[in-house]
Amino acid sequence: MKLYFKYLSIIFKSQLQYRTSFWLLTFGQFFIPFSILAAIYFKFERFGQLQGWGFFEVALCFSIIGMAYSLSECFSRGFDLFSSLVAGGDFDRLLVRPRSTIVQVLGSKFEFTRLGRLIQSLIVLCWSLSQLPIVWNVPKAVTLVLMILCGTLIFTGIFMLTATLCFWTIQGLEIANILTDGGREMAQYPLNIYQRWVTVFFTFIIPFGCVSYLPLMHLLGKAEGSDVLYMLMPLAGALFLVPCLLVWQIGVRHYRSTGS
Repeated sequence: MKLYFKYLSIIFKSQLQYRTSFWLLTFGQFFIPFSILAAIYFKFERFGQLQGWGFFEVALCFSIIGMAYSLSECFSRGFDLFSSLVAGGDFDRLLVRPRSTIVQVLGSKFEFTRLGRLIQSLIVLCWSLSQLPIVWNVPKAVTLVLMILCGTLIFTGIFMLTATLCFWTIQGLEIANILTDGGREMAQYPLNIYQRWVTVFFTFIIPFGCVSYLPLMHLLGKAEGSDVLYMLMPLAGALFLVPCLLVWQIGVRHYRSTGS
């Protein structure tokens, strides 16, 4: 982890060499998601509710997923851009270094401008929480934090899986965006508005439902059960990372240099 934070420091300092560009990109990332939030607002302004969900309830789901995705994009960007390492033959250098390839790929790229999107999601989170009658206690507060952190792990796992494909395809596949960008757009809404197979897939295969929909229902008083059970539910996001790491190791073992 000392090496990881060293990477973090070096890349942050390098991006600040062009301060105007850095801050303009950060502000851009701050304002872009407002168009999506505006679309959600006007939808509820027109129809009132969506499968029993109100605007601020969906806005809370939107902000949680937005924060998770922003954190993952900021700190896991190396996997998202991994195809360039394979295509250019630069992954060979990572293999001969006496450190984990995962740490090195994670440290190869950070996108600190995504913090603008994170701040925007944080504002929406605070706004929606102020408008919802949630009775807070310690388990619910911990649940909310775990929803964000474990959601970040799910997106990181998806980035890792799409990066692993590059060991066979060399270039990244656009179809992988179905699970990254598509997963983000889908998870910003409660899962019960979709068909049943979508709900099952994104609960038991890719556990977005365990870090957003099911704990959110408990926070909003739409589901009964033990606070501890719902507090532990987001940890499915951490478990999802385990098979992603295993698939990555399989990909590394089957890697053949491009010869660049």
